[in-house]
Amino acid sequence: MTTAPDTATRRTAPGFAATGLLAVAAAVAATTLAAALARAAGVDLEVSGEDIPVSGVAFMTGVLSLVGVLLALALRRWSTRPAERFALTACTLTALSLVPPFLADADAATTLTLVGLHLLAAAVVIPALTRTLCTPAAPRL
Repeated sequence: MTTAPDTATRRTAPGFAATGLLAVAAAVAATTLAAALARAAGVDLEVSGEDIPVSGVAFMTGVLSLVGVLLALALRRWSTRPAERFALTACTLTALSLVPPFLADADAATTLTLVGLHLLAAAVVIPALTRTLCTPAAPRL
């Protein structure tokens, strides 16, 4: 039998949101640095004749990582097993995000760089949020 989550301990805490935003900032910084290093090493980051700017990598990492934080917040609020469900969902979405770089019209170096950037962002955000979801929130008074 599934029971509803205890709302006293599942409410979103400011600390969880802060951890999520810190994870997003770390993922943005890591992927931006990795994209800049790849470009400096000669990877053109060009898909279908269109250049992917490093700022575009940073923006998309930030937006999609924030979606992950929102997903984690929702699961924290409404799921009886938020950490398990978040990890499964986030890893599944990460695996799906690896498909488009292989389907895009890009050279091998660009494809591998894009895959690496996806994995790097996931490696930063998913563990941080999953660990935080494992920690019960303090009850509100």
